[in-house]
Amino acid sequence: MKKLLLKIGINGVALWVTTLVVSGVKIVVDPNAQNATKEKVLTVLIVAVIFAAVNTLVKPLVQIATFGLFILTLGLITFVINALMLLLTSKICEHYDVRFHVDGLGSALIGALVISVVSIALHAMLPDDVKR
Repeated sequence: MKKLLLKIGINGVALWVTTLVVSGVKIVVDPNAQNATKEKVLTVLIVAVIFAAVNTLVKPLVQIATFGLFILTLGLITFVINALMLLLTSKICEHYDVRFHVDGLGSALIGALVISVVSIALHAMLPDDVKR
């Protein structure tokens, strides 16, 4: 349980940083609303849970299906798979009226790269006993 909450928290921070850095990845909240910050934080948490679920349930199946491409591209297909997971998260959010949107594959590729870098950095800062 602790590991799952940690993963969701790291996903949340990485997604939030991505919305700040990549113009095509957005959390659409009215900045003039009274509870804008609260809505944004809640949206990031919901998106982080959806993103964690997509990465846990769908990503392994896609990786198995694209194993040949993984070997052929020396692992670079992983960035495309991560971008597709981000786009899938955006579509799921759209279906459930969660205000998270990714503009297209280009934005998703850059967003996936930012999420990977931020996640790696955050994992590196954790003490070893927390990672287990």
